[in-house]
Amino acid sequence: MALVLILLFAAVGLLYALISTSATVHYMDELNQKLNRDLAKNLVADRNLVAEGRIDQMALKETFAQYMVINPSIEIYLLDLTGKILAYSADPGKVKRNRVSLEPINEFIRQAGKLPLLGDDPRSHDRQKAFSVTQVPSTEHPEGYLYVVLRGEQFEAADKLARESFFLRLSGWSVAASLGFGLIAGLVIFRLLTRRLHRLSALMDSFHQSDFSALPVYTGSSRLLGDEVDRIGINFEQMAVRIQDQLGQLKTQDNLRRQLVAQVSHDLRTPLTSLQGFLESLIIKGESLSREDRDEYLAIALRQSKRLSQQLNELFELASLDARETEPVSEPFPPAELIQDVVQKYQLRAGDQNIQVQMPPPGPLPFVRADIGLTERVLENLIENAFAHTPGGGVISVLAKSDGDFISVSVSDSGKGIDVQDLKHIFEPFFQAENGGRDRQHAGLGLAIARRITEMQGGRIFAHSEPGKGATITFTLPTEKPASKFPPEPEGLAGSSSAKP
Repeated sequence: MALVLILLFAAVGLLYALISTSATVHYMDELNQKLNRDLAKNLVADRNLVAEGRIDQMALKETFAQYMVINPSIEIYLLDLTGKILAYSADPGKVKRNRVSLEPINEFIRQAGKLPLLGDDPRSHDRQKAFSVTQVPSTEHPEGYLYVVLRGEQFEAADKLARESFFLRLSGWSVAASLGFGLIAGLVIFRLLTRRLHRLSALMDSFHQSDFSALPVYTGSSRLLGDEVDRIGINFEQMAVRIQDQLGQLKTQDNLRRQLVAQVSHDLRTPLTSLQGFLESLIIKGESLSREDRDEYLAIALRQSKRLSQQLNELFELASLDARETEPVSEPFPPAELIQDVVQKYQLRAGDQNIQVQMPPPGPLPFVRADIGLTERVLENLIENAFAHTPGGGVISVLAKSDGDFISVSVSDSGKGIDVQDLKHIFEPFFQAENGGRDRQHAGLGLAIARRITEMQGGRIFAHSEPGKGATITFTLPTEKPASKFPPEPEGLAGSSSAKP
């Protein structure tokens, strides 16, 4: 920018010099021609150049000689009616033209042109100068023209010396001083304007060199928007914060991905190893096995295969929910009917395991707005989790009640309960509490899936447990006209997760 400013000022200075020189020459030509408009006519009258109706050649030569001494700035030429030069007062060796154009001469005589009118300079093939002209010997009987160049060779030499000694130096110093002051002022202004840009550039370089770890601070304590530079700085600061946040999220996601791969490898290895072992036993022992042993091996392999399939399905389901590939299709429906259908579906299993599944009458409940299929999936996961923690002879209770603009559905079991240190982790993928119930066949994804679905539908899920007295897991769903705030969380609940409706 500074280089461009210097070049701009240099161009301005050169343009000023050209314009001022051209304007000065034009002004001097106009002034000189106006002052000496009748010089040629006065020469003819004062010097008696016409005698008996003809030009007196002796008087003309004497006039040439005298005026070269009296007024060396002019040059006098005698022309015929075609513009041919017949005589002149200039140095013979420097006259290069044989004739001059009559067009400006006739225009000058008619007084039709705007001054200055420039005519041909006999001492140059292409230069023109201001002049004065008259017809001789008279206007009524012209035989030629007396052509006076007002700024002759000696005038130009003197003018050049004067310009070099005074005008150019004065103009040069004036222009140089003006441009110098303007250049310095411009550079100072540029410095003031670019100082914040330099600071912003340094912050960007520092942020980049720190591998995006050092948070740049452009505005300090002030958050007021200034001009465009300040807005760029504030936007960069906000962008840096967002970049750091996203990098942190990427690192967290990478750690979770590593943990997920390790956990999946561990959870899938057990059923795969068991399945592979029993199948190999069937192949190796072959006919030596009894029919009962063969059937037992096949039954165990089938259970492990189903377990592996269930774990893979849950893993894919959780991944689909996290990636938002599965979106709830909300519609109003009565929750009591759905809960009753799900509870009824587990009655046969409950009888086989000597567990009682009950649903106390919920009373009148408003319609909820949610996805029926996904809500059924949440209920199934919670009841499956309750079965895993409830011993024979125990009770699983499903209770629904209205809570303002939400309804809450609680699934309680009569198992050992959940330790306090495990309570806040039970909704995390692959987490399995130490007192994990009668079997460890599940992968620890059921509650994580239930949390994702509940959050996607605008509800929340939380757990409450007292060791030795079982556990209760509750999730909420918005009614058909949800409010803007969540229902209050009962005191003593933990492991909650929420999303705004």
